[in-house]
Amino acid sequence: MQAVILAGGKGRRLRPYTTVLPKPLMPIGDYPILEVILRQLESSGFNDVIISTGYLHEIIRAYLESATDLNLSVRYSHEKEPLGTIAPLHLIEDLDDNFLVMNGDILTDLNYSHFMNYHKEKGGLGTVATYRRDVNIDFGVLKHDNSFRINEFIEKPTYHFEVSMGIYAFRKEMLEFVPKNKPFGFDNLMHSFIQNQSPVFSYPYDGYWLDIGRPDDYEKSIEEFEKYKDKFLP
Repeated sequence: MQAVILAGGKGRRLRPYTTVLPKPLMPIGDYPILEVILRQLESSGFNDVIISTGYLHEIIRAYLESATDLNLSVRYSHEKEPLGTIAPLHLIEDLDDNFLVMNGDILTDLNYSHFMNYHKEKGGLGTVATYRRDVNIDFGVLKHDNSFRINEFIEKPTYHFEVSMGIYAFRKEMLEFVPKNKPFGFDNLMHSFIQNQSPVFSYPYDGYWLDIGRPDDYEKSIEEFEKYKDKFLP
């Protein structure tokens, strides 16, 4: 199986750490998050991994070339200018008919093999791993009609949303929706899929998931990786 790891972002939310270190190499426990992801992909049966690089790409390559105990093929696709999360796929000439795409800063215990099987069974152009997020509102919420007459009041409600985990599976044909040589992100792709009524599916997941892109979440990932290491590194 083939996977593309998106590792070209500048990690602005984690500055000043990411002024000298690319976000996928931020350490959690004994490993950078990128190596945790690679070890998970290896254990899930992936044998071809392309790392899409941009910012500080030399450091990523130098580190991984020293991590010699990984038993999978790791190669690189480099973007000279920022292209967003989806357009860099055009730079990879030998994509499989079905392939995994994921951000390089995610801590999860998702079974990537099961996810890919689900995608193939659905037969859509794309599948998005989703996670339920509860958002608490610390205020009383008022609703009104067109004349501004209040007709509903909710005290400190909690709203539930299915959010993208930054993990996707695609059929190669999805590239027809992606322009070449210009920035194009996941949000643009989803709008294109929906406008064209293309078959794209959700894969709801209720296990562990954390995006380490913010300082608070990064600190949380360090604590929980040590506590649940066997969960993340089977």
